[in-house]
Amino acid sequence: MAVAETTGPAVSETEVVFSFPDPGRRLRAVNLAQEVQRPRLGPPFVRRGRAWELRFARPDVDRMEYQLELVDRDGGRQWINDPANPLRAPGPFGEKSVVEFPEYRPPAWLDEDAPRGDSVPLVLPSRALRADVPAIVWSSPGAKPGRPLPLLVVHDGPETARYASLIRLLEAAVAQGRLRPMRAALLQPVNRDQSYSASAAYSRTLANELLPALRAYAPTPHRKRMRVGMGASLGALAMLHAHWNHPDVFGGLFLQSGSFFRVRWDHHERGFVRFDRIARFVGKVLAGRDGAAPIPVTITCGTVEENLANNRAVAAALAEQGYDVRLHVNRDAHNWVAWRDTFDPHLVDLLRSKWG
Repeated sequence: MAVAETTGPAVSETEVVFSFPDPGRRLRAVNLAQEVQRPRLGPPFVRRGRAWELRFARPDVDRMEYQLELVDRDGGRQWINDPANPLRAPGPFGEKSVVEFPEYRPPAWLDEDAPRGDSVPLVLPSRALRADVPAIVWSSPGAKPGRPLPLLVVHDGPETARYASLIRLLEAAVAQGRLRPMRAALLQPVNRDQSYSASAAYSRTLANELLPALRAYAPTPHRKRMRVGMGASLGALAMLHAHWNHPDVFGGLFLQSGSFFRVRWDHHERGFVRFDRIARFVGKVLAGRDGAAPIPVTITCGTVEENLANNRAVAAALAEQGYDVRLHVNRDAHNWVAWRDTFDPHLVDLLRSKWG
């Protein structure tokens, strides 16, 4: 299906006007695919002569990722990025079009020209998982091999570096003297939906196999205090679960948009393969059952995320149990750029508080 280019979308403080040309009237419908409200597919465009148009009220965000669904006369469907909009956001399933509202400002550190650190790809064998876990160990510039340094352990680490520019942020913060020399272990999941869904097998593997194996490449002084865990979505859930079951693993957690599913509130997630296991674990956290010794925890979540209520509930429960919890709500949705935009100051502040 050939796609013609046009101008737009027209952005104001209150709405976005999308348009899509259809001079030959080849299309039966055009729908907006977005993640700021339900249903995710919609609302539909309205035909205006030789084009389709949608006036979309501004959601409670400063930027918005989207695509267009085109439905042809025969019912064939195609998802595309908006040809009228050159602004794109990257992701593991391809780029999406982006609307930036007048208030949005990208992080200043994206423009920093900082010295690059060293990255070493690794394969960490796991007998428990019966698989090799890919990883990358990044060291800040000038770090000598074998020198004990603070360590940031990151779930979905390679994707966080690629799509959220994590290493670029760390290099800029170290160059500015805001973070001390450090390392980051970027862990790639073997089976994300299984491993990161409150899996006891995975938390044991992380504590008893993966982190000990990393010591040869990333030695850490005062292991727990100088090791911080980080993850987004299911990766955040898995980090909290690992701490809950192995309290000597991490001295702090940075959790973004955690998938803290609850039976009462998350019927739309019921189809997820490990929903019940996640809900049972979150119930333990909310009730304070079998809890671990409190550590500093920073939580971030987007204003329009369905997970926001769950993240607030987990933050409140941890605070009641004596955790030093900081919750920050970002004006965005559940995506890599939203997570990137909260790294500074919130991740930097957490690491500084732990490492000096």
